[in-house]
Amino acid sequence: MDSITHIVLGACIGELIAGKKLGKRAMLLGALAQSLPDIDFVASSWLNTSSDLLAHRGFTHSILFAILISPVLALLSERWHRKHDIGFRTWLFFWGIQIFIHLFIDSFNAYGIGLLEPFSHHRFSFNTIFVADPLFTIWLIIASVALLVINKTSNRRRWWAKFGLVLSSAYFSYCVLNKLLIDNTVRAILKERQISFNRYFTTPTPLNNLLWFVVAENDSGYNIGYRSVFDKNNSIAFRYVNRNYSLIKPLRGNVDLQHLIRFSQGYYTAEMWHDTLVFNDLRFGDMAGWKYPDAKFVFHFYLQPSQENKMVVQRGRFAGWNKDVILSLLRRIKGN
Repeated sequence: MDSITHIVLGACIGELIAGKKLGKRAMLLGALAQSLPDIDFVASSWLNTSSDLLAHRGFTHSILFAILISPVLALLSERWHRKHDIGFRTWLFFWGIQIFIHLFIDSFNAYGIGLLEPFSHHRFSFNTIFVADPLFTIWLIIASVALLVINKTSNRRRWWAKFGLVLSSAYFSYCVLNKLLIDNTVRAILKERQISFNRYFTTPTPLNNLLWFVVAENDSGYNIGYRSVFDKNNSIAFRYVNRNYSLIKPLRGNVDLQHLIRFSQGYYTAEMWHDTLVFNDLRFGDMAGWKYPDAKFVFHFYLQPSQENKMVVQRGRFAGWNKDVILSLLRRIKGN
């Protein structure tokens, strides 16, 4: 999830676990603990872009990292805060639960996490909630603001922490139900229309959990389209995209390309933008494809000639968005 979500989520959890003994400092430590796995961002200062893509949400988002770092931080916390009479086991729970919850919710985004690093490079990504979903985060923000304002001795503090966590958890459960509904519907439509596929995925479109991007892969390419939870007709307007592997075949020994194929989990296409060879990762969707039928993909990496690829995950995410695009998104969410 985005950094703001991790911060306010950690603050609410911190308040519940240690608020009575640490006061508002529990929120600060909770926000820090919940954000800790994202320390891997520092790798971007010395890694090139394709390597950094694999490093982010890699080892620091693994079970091994959580197991190793939690007792170390618990031991340090116990020594630094002995006057608060918080035992090692409580500190171990404090740090451990925060880190594991971070890993848990990040695994439900499209980017995925290296949960089994360094023993396996498989990325776990359940494609259930968009990386920044206002309806997940807003309750945690409201609760955190209230906790900052309310006196540290007030009995209402636990109520507000529970308010944020319960409502965000309820929305998360709703997202899981939407995922199950959409997946069942997509499989039924593919079968009914006799569209052959080797595998498929669905992932929510930006900032919501109602409109979903659908990709069904076959041997040469992909059928892609959109499905709203409010769609009444039993169909999806697919467009077909070739993988175009022949374009990148001459570069099969290229390190960047090898990293990109691994990062994309095999969901990729290649294409020429004028004289530039571009690698697309389909997992991040296309640029407002609900409005523009031939939209380019959000994640596009310039292979040849070499160009700037910084912010490759983010740069296309809201490219070209304006009032018309937002209104078209709302109309498409309402369903066909």
